[in-house]
Amino acid sequence: MIDCLTDIEQRTIGIDEVGRGSWSGPLVACAILLKSSILKYSNIDLIDDSKKIKRNKRVELSKFIKKHSYFNFGIAYVEEIDDQNINIATKLAMERAYERFNNLNTIIKIDGKKIFEFKKNSHFLIKGDQKSIAIASASILAKVFRDQIMKYLDSFYPEYGWNSNMGYGTKKHLIAIRRFGITKFHRKSFKPIANFL
Repeated sequence: MIDCLTDIEQRTIGIDEVGRGSWSGPLVACAILLKSSILKYSNIDLIDDSKKIKRNKRVELSKFIKKHSYFNFGIAYVEEIDDQNINIATKLAMERAYERFNNLNTIIKIDGKKIFEFKKNSHFLIKGDQKSIAIASASILAKVFRDQIMKYLDSFYPEYGWNSNMGYGTKKHLIAIRRFGITKFHRKSFKPIANFL
């Protein structure tokens, strides 16, 4: 059950990322601070873990959330993921997303288990996007934004089906890699991409 009141009353910043397990494309993080105005709307009850929401509804909710929040995105690029590792890249994207809020002294809730140190007052929550409305909102915005990036990249590389698989491992994606090879947007440090080098 998502707690709608606590995060808003405590001015909690929620952070989540999208794209950790993808074979291609960037990792995107979002940091968000919800405005109290969001409590006036029944749409708030629809906010949930982005993976549970259908694509069209996510886009609609993303617009609603943006109207009632302060938010920022952080991106870790494919080169950074390959040069370092996915955990360091995740921290990098989250730090970039959080930059807008650096001067605020408030609680930070981050989705997932603790795999690195973050800012003071940070709390890592396993399945946080199912418990915290701030994290759930961040997950929706990050997902919609990253999907837009992958659809844009798909216009240059339509063979890989990124407009539907968003860079994740699917049968169609694997067949395309075998047939056309890899692109500069594939993560060469990831299996099975590394097998095609």
